[in-house]
Amino acid sequence: MQTLSLPRTLISAAVASAFAFSAVAAQADLSSRYQDADGDLIADAPGDESEWVDPDTLVFAYTPVEDPAVYADVWSDFLDHLSEETGKDVQFFPVQSNAAQQEAMRAGRLHVAGFNTGGVPVAVNCGGFRPFAMMAAEDDSFGYEMEIITYPGSGIESVEDLEGRQLAFTSETSNSGFRAPSALLRSEYGLEADEDFETAFSGSHDNSVLGVVNEDYEAAAIANSVARRMLARDVVQEGDYEVIYTSDTFPTTAYGLAHNLDPELAETIQDAFFSYDWEGTALEEEFSNSGEAQFIPITYEENWEVIRTIADANGVTYDCD
Repeated sequence: MQTLSLPRTLISAAVASAFAFSAVAAQADLSSRYQDADGDLIADAPGDESEWVDPDTLVFAYTPVEDPAVYADVWSDFLDHLSEETGKDVQFFPVQSNAAQQEAMRAGRLHVAGFNTGGVPVAVNCGGFRPFAMMAAEDDSFGYEMEIITYPGSGIESVEDLEGRQLAFTSETSNSGFRAPSALLRSEYGLEADEDFETAFSGSHDNSVLGVVNEDYEAAAIANSVARRMLARDVVQEGDYEVIYTSDTFPTTAYGLAHNLDPELAETIQDAFFSYDWEGTALEEEFSNSGEAQFIPITYEENWEVIRTIADANGVTYDCD
């Protein structure tokens, strides 16, 4: 499995100090509602079988996008496969925001989900999310880059030019849409949000891209995997925006389960992800545009270490009890 390194541009005194973030401290972030007896930083399944959930209908949600209806179609074949493998009805839940998706998991209304990179620690610590898979290319490589984009003729040609201008983020739980660029701008360029540049929050990467293209935002921090898919669908065109910064690679959306599903059902769901044949499906058509062709196994402890480090450098805490 690919090993991720800390993006070079985030190696600063502030971020380097975050490497002292120990497993003990990370485990302390887990809500007291959950137990982590094996120390893997995620909630264990309840020890009491009476607390296990075995719903007639599984609810699945993909991370918020500008047009959820598009992704209901993209995921339909996979959800049919999931239904066949589990013997359950499966419902696509079109979430409108990261907050709505997080709350649905925490409240027990969401059973299977794909959370955006920066939202995974919140879902793990506050919602009992158990991530186990991620999309990858055929050669098992994976991930995406954070980019800062602007529109042609904006007068912004470099990161330094953001001073006194406007930068759109997506949401405060997003890695590439908020946390990574915040750490980058602060540590490498001395630029503090709402002091040295104006901020806005678009709600999603799609909205940020469209906002820049339509000149509603002067610049935006985005996940380039989302932009590539928008280009492939002709939602935007080459030349509609310019890239002034590209980071190293981050892990992408994590797929996982509610912690309290019946363990046998949970295992069947995981097997369904890894047995799914992408060839000729809408999932392949959509995600091949950003290089993905399969699901591969991941662990939160290993693959999200860089994301936890960035969050720690930004002073993020999880007070969700």
